Amino acid sequence: MVQKVKYLHSLTFHAILFCMINVEITRNAGENSLSLIRRFSRKVQSSGVIPRVRSLRFNGRVQSRFKVKQRALKLMNRRNEITLLIKLGKAQAKPERR
Repeated sequence: MVQKVKYLHSLTFHAILFCMINVEITRNAGENSLSLIRRFSRKVQSSGVIPRVRSLRFNGRVQSRFKVKQRALKLMNRRNEITLLIKLGKAQAKPERR
């Protein structure tokens, strides 16, 4: 009797969410659950799901053009404030790096 079984590894669950990768194995007749799990984990490792999920783990979404401009303006204003404070003698200038 061949029984179709789907197991989801904890990392493949994330992979399914991000890029719809699914690993499927079928249980052979007379196969115990330990060898089924071992065969599944081997298939997950060989499919490249784990490196893909780990590479996507901390990727944030792309910021909008408005947010990028806002950040650039904030940075420019902060640099201008720092140069003004240095000229007034209220802040020390950082030594230049070689």
